[in-house]
Amino acid sequence: MAIKMKKVVIIGGGVSGLTAGIYLQKAGMQTEIYEKHTVAGGLCTGWKREGFFIDNCVHWLTGSREGSALNQLWKEVGVLGEDILLYEKEKFFSAELNGDKITFWRDKERTRKELLALSPEDAEEINQLMDAVKMAESMTVPVEKPFDMMSPIGYVKMGISMADMGKVMKLYGKMDIKELAARFHHPLIRMAITDYMPPGYQAYAFVVSYATVTGGNGDIPRGGSLEMAMRMVKRYQKLGGMICTGKEVQKVLIKGQRAEGILLADGKTIKADYVVCATDTRHTFTRLIDGSYMPGGLSKIYKERESYPVVSAFHVAFGIEGSLDEAKETNVFACRPITIGMSRTERMSINNYSYEPDFAPKGKSIIQSTFVQTEEDYEYWIKLYQDQEAYHKKKAELSEEIQRRLVDKYPQLQGRVHILDVWTPATYNRYCNAWNGAYMGFIVTRNAKNRTVPGKIKGLPNVMIASQWLMGPGGLPVAASMGKFAAQRIMKAEKMDF
Repeated sequence: MAIKMKKVVIIGGGVSGLTAGIYLQKAGMQTEIYEKHTVAGGLCTGWKREGFFIDNCVHWLTGSREGSALNQLWKEVGVLGEDILLYEKEKFFSAELNGDKITFWRDKERTRKELLALSPEDAEEINQLMDAVKMAESMTVPVEKPFDMMSPIGYVKMGISMADMGKVMKLYGKMDIKELAARFHHPLIRMAITDYMPPGYQAYAFVVSYATVTGGNGDIPRGGSLEMAMRMVKRYQKLGGMICTGKEVQKVLIKGQRAEGILLADGKTIKADYVVCATDTRHTFTRLIDGSYMPGGLSKIYKERESYPVVSAFHVAFGIEGSLDEAKETNVFACRPITIGMSRTERMSINNYSYEPDFAPKGKSIIQSTFVQTEEDYEYWIKLYQDQEAYHKKKAELSEEIQRRLVDKYPQLQGRVHILDVWTPATYNRYCNAWNGAYMGFIVTRNAKNRTVPGKIKGLPNVMIASQWLMGPGGLPVAASMGKFAAQRIMKAEKMDF
């Protein structure tokens, strides 16, 4: 007599949902993914305009270095592999101010020399920072199993593997990004540090992010975000999984202390033995499940807005006739003041995608400009979105202003650059149910506790949570690990070996 496979319904076809589906299919379970958008991938996506490809997500992929557990995870879900080429980032970013320029190179010793040459009086702070970057290269994302399923030996091994991170935290764990910048005398070094990280981030986040690139653990899979997501879809479907796009879920159907399945927006009911909510957690606990089920730690984070803020962005993509070889990869520079949403700035960034020749038609190239947006900015955009005419008018006005500032900086672009597309915090909310337009999770500020929220729900043992919002600061590695953890929890409940 054949044993009936347990059925798992996964809500959300982003990186978390796809990862959960892949591992559960490998375990022999029957899974179905329901995604409201017409394409899977969630925030890990991109789209075409006029023959150009606009990449929304990957600036580097943590876990690209061989040998780590995260690297193995990416291989298991199809993101990386022997046939997947990687672009090795030459630098973290460059910043300019008052005629001076510094670059945080992949080669950290090259960076050290440039910084020391620029500002000898900052030698002590520069050397300390660069030494900390070297130590932070040992930082890994814990992806083997959830903390509550980890043995004491597992904790010890994890601690040993990241021993140097303890030293980094001792140096920078009690200051934020502004306080780190203020330790330097030279205005460009101060500006560069605050250029890259939004206000509120702890100082060690800058160190760890840069160390990801210097350690060769932050390269970019060729093809960009959408191809990365589609490889995961292909792996999932090859294992027998079913993905239904354009299918919005209205709610999880609950009877007593168990979920029975889901109700789609079109009125169709889908039965299931387990449900995985791989969506924005605010959406999960306001639309899919009653808010009374929200874990206390997560509820507290949502209430403490100053301690756990989130950020979004206003983006403009530009098509260029020819190339902009003067500014490769990521660059930040001064510009005439501009107000985006409620935020006024005199700094502008561009990302140059010339390393991906397939992102633009032959003889052309694509760049993007990104402006950080706060929760206050999100309120501005979501309110403006209610008046579509005003919303599109404002997007057009701002993108044209940004284009003028781009040409101010690079006069050689005059007559060679045009606007391809513009997207805002409201866009993230519309397509991905992203709370306050956030594309990553909560920022854990200096005065806040780094909380890890369990991926299970008290009172609903057959409902799991898989989301980047469960552990700060979110992002692709956290999203993938939480998808894996959801699969592990279900397998544990079914007394199966992972």
